[in-house]
Amino acid sequence: MPARAPLPPFAGAVLCGGASRRMGRDKALIVLDGRPLAGRIAEVVGAAGARRVVAVGGEPTALREAGLTVIEDRDPGAGPLTGIVTALAASDDDIVFVAACDLIHASAEAVAATVQALQADATADVAAPLVEGRRQWMHAAWRRRAGMPLAAAFAAGERAVHAAVAAGGLRVVDVAVDASAVADADTPADLPAGGSADAGPLR
Repeated sequence: MPARAPLPPFAGAVLCGGASRRMGRDKALIVLDGRPLAGRIAEVVGAAGARRVVAVGGEPTALREAGLTVIEDRDPGAGPLTGIVTALAASDDDIVFVAACDLIHASAEAVAATVQALQADATADVAAPLVEGRRQWMHAAWRRRAGMPLAAAFAAGERAVHAAVAAGGLRVVDVAVDASAVADADTPADLPAGGSADAGPLR
């Protein structure tokens, strides 16, 4: 197998501001294998090569205790679209990989493949895995320039990421990754064996 091309400089962001209603507690702080989910995702994104990884939204004190750098979501409680806009506006890098905090089997390889797919197509604004015919917007690499059209779509009333991408005329490149890399946990039953929805200690 040929070696992958070197990755460009990129930043990372973990979206932590969801309501977690079906889980019954803050998903970002659920402890799995001794680490909160948000911290696990940040470590994976960092291992893929991100120069800086931030948490967007969520409970800032607890996230900082978990070792994360936190930036405030510009529109708390308004859904993941505003978290993506916030992450793009806060970055100095041209490419920002943004993931949900509840990806339970995230992999550095899948993150790198997503970033590389975007880098390989200079006309693309976003790269996202296509799994079973559905684009996985919560595991996507974005060019910073996508922030303004996404923000405009949000201001016009769009809340769904796919609708904002379409409204902004953004060009998408699809990425093939293992489906497990984008699996998320919406309820306690979705947690892997050994996972717990208990708070547990933050390390």
